[in-house]
Amino acid sequence: MNFLSIYAEQITDSLNEALTSKDVIQLIEKPKYDDQGDLAFPCFILAKQLRKPPAQIAKEIANKIVHPFFEKVEANGPYVNCFLNKALVSKETLQLILKEENNYATHSFGENKTITIDFSSPNIAKPFSMGHLRSTVIGNSLTQIAEKCGYNVIRINHLGDWGTQFGKLITAYKLWGNEEKVMEQPIKELLSLYVKFHEEAELDSTLENEGRKWFKRLEEGDKEALSLWKWFRDESLQEFTKIYSLLDVHFDSYNGEAFYNDKMENTIQFINKMGLLTQSDGAHVVELKEFDLPPCLIMKKDGATLYATRDLTAALYRKETYHFNKALYVVGQEQSLHFNQVFLVLKKMGYDWAKKMIHIPFGFILKDGKKMSTRKGKVVLLEEVIEEAIQLARKSIEDKNPNLLNKEEVARQVGVGAIIFHDLKNERQNNIEFSLEDMLKFEGTTGPYVQYTHARACSILRKAKYDRHCTDISGLNDDHSWSVVKLLMQFPNIIEKSFVQYEPSQIAKYLLDVAKEFNKYYSHVKVLSDEGNLQSRLALVKSTTIILKEGLRLLGLQAPDEM
Repeated sequence: MNFLSIYAEQITDSLNEALTSKDVIQLIEKPKYDDQGDLAFPCFILAKQLRKPPAQIAKEIANKIVHPFFEKVEANGPYVNCFLNKALVSKETLQLILKEENNYATHSFGENKTITIDFSSPNIAKPFSMGHLRSTVIGNSLTQIAEKCGYNVIRINHLGDWGTQFGKLITAYKLWGNEEKVMEQPIKELLSLYVKFHEEAELDSTLENEGRKWFKRLEEGDKEALSLWKWFRDESLQEFTKIYSLLDVHFDSYNGEAFYNDKMENTIQFINKMGLLTQSDGAHVVELKEFDLPPCLIMKKDGATLYATRDLTAALYRKETYHFNKALYVVGQEQSLHFNQVFLVLKKMGYDWAKKMIHIPFGFILKDGKKMSTRKGKVVLLEEVIEEAIQLARKSIEDKNPNLLNKEEVARQVGVGAIIFHDLKNERQNNIEFSLEDMLKFEGTTGPYVQYTHARACSILRKAKYDRHCTDISGLNDDHSWSVVKLLMQFPNIIEKSFVQYEPSQIAKYLLDVAKEFNKYYSHVKVLSDEGNLQSRLALVKSTTIILKEGLRLLGLQAPDEM
């Protein structure tokens, strides 16, 4: 039962549909103070349309709204304030959550249409650093949220497995590489060679030319170049698989840049056939002057292809293969111009579906206020951070609950959860300062705090020997219960909002609010020992566990029953 929708429909009816119900929902807000009600509708937007003062419109609307779920509806200046019937609404809400459990707040507006989500996409032969974390966890969360909204999701890991950096790496390996060292610690040694190349290239500019030559040989199918490239790729994928397993992230496709090598010529020919390809200083480009953008570079003068060539080819392949309704690209904000150009080139090619392609940018993870750089060796390895987080979680469990069963599994859930939540609680466009200390705190606005709240609620249910089939639920009308219920019934709207805005932080912040209100409820209400209404209180506790567990799942975290 969506009481927000009911309120919106009542307002829409009273306005003779001057606004749609969807418009009204977007405008409804939470009053600043509890004594002003549970829901508020501001009437400012209607003043010009109805040619009346907002306060008068508010009075007219308030006088027309009557519903059993509403205890009182009144005008407060330009606002229509609604006081919900606590007992009735809490009973309806808890019964609905308990009935639907994990299906509560599931939407159908996705209509089983297909979305492709391109995320993570690390570069081959480089370690999986903290810099790759954001795309991975934001993208993974968006896949869960999209599925919750009724979409069929294709998870794509567009590996960075081609480009001039491989010419540089092959050059470095040929000059300074040691096969035994690479076999022993492949990623660490390859990173060391990559960093050494850039250090030496600053002293000897001919190295850059050598790197370009090796990449050209790679593009032309040179046997030695391909053999080294495949070796670097295989070793990297093994490393990435370990990380993805720890994060519980999976993909439907690992087709990276190299996959499109034999498909790009068709793309270039098609662009040329349409008369879109022009020459600029020997290179081939698509002009975008009409959009006030620089030209999109399709092919260098030496014949080498670029990221844009591959992304155009990938888009065409994905549309043909998956018939997507939307294509999302979870890639850093520094690539905004690139994706803008690619989407506009597709539009100029006559593809109407290009407007359904969306770049979802995000900020950097900073270290000491600066962007991490692989080529300069300024990188924090994600695997090391995860291991340290798990170790810290293990120590905390040993100190607080040494008899806990499955300690290792819970430590992994809590340690990994701390890292993911630390990222997702921030709005994705903001930069995040890397701080192991802040990330691994087990109190405050952290993942472990939400997980612990879930475990505490589960503990109450175990002590009470809670029977999930018990239907003896009556309404709860005390203020502490009501604060929790009001939050629980917001969950469907939070999920829809997080999808529409492509913003998992909406869910993370909401879960922190639920955890905070539940802990406040627990400290004021003696759930098991107070007289009367025990089943209703337990229903509230159970409903809270359902919301916390499902919310954490949508973020990519697990919810231990004990901690």
